[in-house]
Amino acid sequence: METISIEKRNSCLIVTLNRPEALNAFNYQMLTELGEVVETIRYDTDVRVVIFTGAGEKSFSSGADLKERKNLGVEEVKRNVYKIRTVFQQIADLPQPVIAAVNGYAFGGGFELMLACDFRIAVKEAKMGLTEVSWGIIPGAGGTQRLPRLIGEAKAKELILTAKKFTAEEAFSFGLLTKVVEKDELMEESMRLAEKMMENGPIALTQAKYAINQGMNVDLKTGLEIEGKAYEVTIPTYDRLEALQAFAEKRKPNFKGK
Repeated sequence: METISIEKRNSCLIVTLNRPEALNAFNYQMLTELGEVVETIRYDTDVRVVIFTGAGEKSFSSGADLKERKNLGVEEVKRNVYKIRTVFQQIADLPQPVIAAVNGYAFGGGFELMLACDFRIAVKEAKMGLTEVSWGIIPGAGGTQRLPRLIGEAKAKELILTAKKFTAEEAFSFGLLTKVVEKDELMEESMRLAEKMMENGPIALTQAKYAINQGMNVDLKTGLEIEGKAYEVTIPTYDRLEALQAFAEKRKPNFKGK
């Protein structure tokens, strides 16, 4: 692929937005290729954790490719917006835990990609925000929906309606980031988090994520029913029995994801 690169480290897949000359902005080709990668990840049982990052040192992603966008007709713009919203929802729906390793600018669609991930680790130098209203549009890839759910309605409205650009430290204070790190520590810290999760049962990881995601916006009784069904998936697995056997033998379990 021309705009996306991937690297496998044990059971962690690192997906890199690879248009550094354009600050990793999303053109239609990148969205298409990203969608293809994400669809493959969904069914790859050898991938237990996913990390998204950007190529180069300046930008995670600056958002939509405005050079492309200015030459598009109305229908093509609608196509692009639908595509980015769909691909980011596919990322949010991945069964595996997903980490955004934010190495620089994260504006517009780049910020919305962050929001679609489960965890967000950013370098101190990162600048970010949903700046769409300053361009006469609104966030169109989940920003108006995911940001309020993460940091609260009032703060999300303030950030979106003022088109505010803010620092990683500010984002951390909002509760948006898992951690803020030095540039040379970004992938190390992201991999450390990934490895901590990969020590655990793969099926348990996906079912726990499923229960949390599906239960977030329902009443408690329904959420508990979702949790119960997710728990039942883990009961007949090899991994559950292996964990019990490992405990009895005072060793680490050898999970196989089955």
